[in-house]
Amino acid sequence: MALEASVTIVVVPRERINLARECLESVYAHTDIPFRLVWVDGGSPSPACTYLRDQARAKGFDLVRTDYYLAPNRARNIGLARARTRYVVFMDNDVIVAPGWLGPLVRCADETGAAIVGPLNCEGPPLHEIIHFAGGECRIRQEHVDGRIERHMVDRIHRQGQRLSDVRHQLQREQTSAAEFHCLMARTEIFDKVGPFDETLLTVRENLDFCLAVAHAGGTIYLEPASIITYLGYQPLGWRDVPYYMLRWNDVWTLSSLHRFRDKWSLTEDEYFQRQYRNLQRWRRRTFLIRPLFQWVPSRRFQRLLEGLVAPVDRTLSRWILGRYLRRQRKLFPVNS
Repeated sequence: MALEASVTIVVVPRERINLARECLESVYAHTDIPFRLVWVDGGSPSPACTYLRDQARAKGFDLVRTDYYLAPNRARNIGLARARTRYVVFMDNDVIVAPGWLGPLVRCADETGAAIVGPLNCEGPPLHEIIHFAGGECRIRQEHVDGRIERHMVDRIHRQGQRLSDVRHQLQREQTSAAEFHCLMARTEIFDKVGPFDETLLTVRENLDFCLAVAHAGGTIYLEPASIITYLGYQPLGWRDVPYYMLRWNDVWTLSSLHRFRDKWSLTEDEYFQRQYRNLQRWRRRTFLIRPLFQWVPSRRFQRLLEGLVAPVDRTLSRWILGRYLRRQRKLFPVNS
């Protein structure tokens, strides 16, 4: 008799489409306990859409598709609505899991009662070698200043950039206060207390918001380094990924998300926010969209000059893509007057 699954894996688009095949194949190759899979496909182009439909029929997983792009928290809520198991894993579609990754997360939650369990996050390629996230801090520090209370966000990542082989012996299961949406497992019943994901957080700080909400509800968060995944977000983009990437990291969504996060948690607009405002997420577009255009130029100084000339085009195109998306959304979901 087949064992009943206690985990639903919800895979959502993060910023690209071109790594979906590798992600899906790794889940089926390296997951050694029963699971249900819900794959949320937000407007992927025809080749990826056809591949996912074929795989859903062949493997029997639940494919939920919209014909328009989705912000990640919206996609997570779509998947969450289909979770009927004790635990639900949220995973981005640019993640590769290591063999035996899921069992340790379930054992950690069973043994500790944790509301959230995060695996050891690596970044690559190469796979499972360079640490991206090994726990961290996510809390609000209150200070009394001139008769008023200031609330400052503490947001730190542990061990980023360290080589796993150098520190593996130091890593152990531990309680932490932060987890990453590249991959995390949540106790499904925690959503009865915290509600669904905040869909007004479109671009950034979604994981911090969720961790703060869980902690406020009395839930605990654990790091389980016996479970390893690798986030492949530093891989080159495919040309079909560009429109979604530019929408996902546009300045308007980023600024709106930062303001929402600040206001929701009554945070002081301090240097933490000023740093975010100075660049928003333009560094992503510069690194992964603009810079590759000029890799053929032998002079780094000339490369930077060309990148600077193209930057205004990037901002204009980003605004146009957002405007086009919003016009289409209004056609799909007209507001009744």
